[in-house]
Amino acid sequence: MITIKKSFIAFFLLGMIFSSCKKAEYSIGDIITPTNLAMTTVVVGTDVANPFGNGTGKVDITVTADNALSYKIDFGDGTAPQMVPTGIIQYRYGSPGTAEYNVTVNAIGTAGVMSTLTKKVKVFVNFQIPATILAKLTNGSSKVWQTDHDAPGHFGVGPNTEFAPIWYSASPNSREACAYDDDITFSKDANDNVKMSIDNKGASFSIGAATAFYGFAGGDGCYAINTGGLRSLIFMDATSNSTPAQSTRIQFTVPGNGIINFGTGGTTYEILSITDTQMHLRNIGVDGNSWYQKLIKK
Repeated sequence: MITIKKSFIAFFLLGMIFSSCKKAEYSIGDIITPTNLAMTTVVVGTDVANPFGNGTGKVDITVTADNALSYKIDFGDGTAPQMVPTGIIQYRYGSPGTAEYNVTVNAIGTAGVMSTLTKKVKVFVNFQIPATILAKLTNGSSKVWQTDHDAPGHFGVGPNTEFAPIWYSASPNSREACAYDDDITFSKDANDNVKMSIDNKGASFSIGAATAFYGFAGGDGCYAINTGGLRSLIFMDATSNSTPAQSTRIQFTVPGNGIINFGTGGTTYEILSITDTQMHLRNIGVDGNSWYQKLIKK
């Protein structure tokens, strides 16, 4: 009787061992790859005047597919891809200027199988101008500026390694009259995009080295330069080696011929200083020198 019990226990234990070694089996169902993958991208604020958006950098992205459990979207700007279960997201690009990005979406199905689609999107991002500079430049809507012809150094020039008119600084009211009568209007919209228009009364001053840049021939003087109508300015951090003691470290580019109150052939202006009534600008002319101009609120 004792022997039978021992044999039963041994068989029972052996059965337990074999049972514990048996692998569990699971089923995930059919593996289905997503199909009919589609993506739409709408740049916010796009219209005839703003073909790449209103400057906010926002893009509405909608992705659809059959049998997709989720979506992984790479926005093409170097940031980490995002999981978007609904396939709907508004993304904001941050790099100032106009750029084209490849938006890639992976539609994820069962067991991680994927379908992939890439689409290009071109977006304009308006640089976030410091609020104090924006307010002083436009007075919150628009402001008209003129050449500060009563100020010493309202015209000046120096080496491009410096931030002061070391070589020449104009004395008050010593330059040509056509340089003094321009009305220069800076205005902003609801998205803080800044535009500039110039009424040059038919002529603008140009340094001799730049007259060919504006389509003329001759030395320093007044020329019938087309100031280009309403122009959208592109702001950014200054690319010079100026210090905060020398400059606001903010610059802007003027599309087209780049002229403001007098022409040097340069199109990018660094704001050295600005108050509610005065502004001091520096740009690099076609002659490679740094040119200076002072404006005053009209």
